[in-house]
Amino acid sequence: MHLHKYEKIWLTLGIASLIVFLSVVGVSAFSQNHTPAGGMETIDPKKVNETAPFDNPGVTQLDDDTYQATIVAMAFGYNAPELRVPVGKEVIFKVTSTDVVHSFTIDNTKVNMMVVPGRITTKSYTFEKPGTYLILCNEYCGTGHHMMYTEIEVYEE
Repeated sequence: MHLHKYEKIWLTLGIASLIVFLSVVGVSAFSQNHTPAGGMETIDPKKVNETAPFDNPGVTQLDDDTYQATIVAMAFGYNAPELRVPVGKEVIFKVTSTDVVHSFTIDNTKVNMMVVPGRITTKSYTFEKPGTYLILCNEYCGTGHHMMYTEIEVYEE
């Protein structure tokens, strides 16, 4: 196969650009210790309901200004009893899945996480306004996906 001089030049530039790009991404990821969003904690998806804190999902107060919301995502729903948190307090969401990949998105906030079986996804958020916020799954998880939602109530103390 005969390549024209300009084809060789463009191929060389393209391959060199690809090598530089991949090197920059690889070096920055490993040198800065990047991990997947939400952390690296693992859990046995078959024993989620037996493993703390997922054996008792819901909201718990950790200290005066911090709450933890523990939630289990499963086919077509979230296992979390009444979710109520005060406005202006930090809420640490700990979410896992028992079956397939889900998403945990709180409408009109910056909370948007992938929920993967075998992983514990963590995100911290402080609600600035009281109200009822819709929690949705944005990852198609089966035929009942459109019914997978819950709400969190943010109230004034």
